[in-house]
Amino acid sequence: MGRIKTSYVKNVSHELFDKHSDKFTTDFAKNKETLSQFATITSKKLENVIAGYITKLKKQKQNV
Repeated sequence: MGRIKTSYVKNVSHELFDKHSDKFTTDFAKNKETLSQFATITSKKLENVIAGYITKLKKQKQNV
């Protein structure tokens, strides 16, 4: 079982993913760099969690 994401993380991730889904990939490191272009997140941990959730969303989108 994985960690439970807060509603803030999910809302921000879904919003960014809907606007820029073509820019994100299934690679966490690339998503982390792309995320810094579109959003200013002060916390490194929060940035990593959001990038990871976007990676998860992209993988789910590919499998459907």
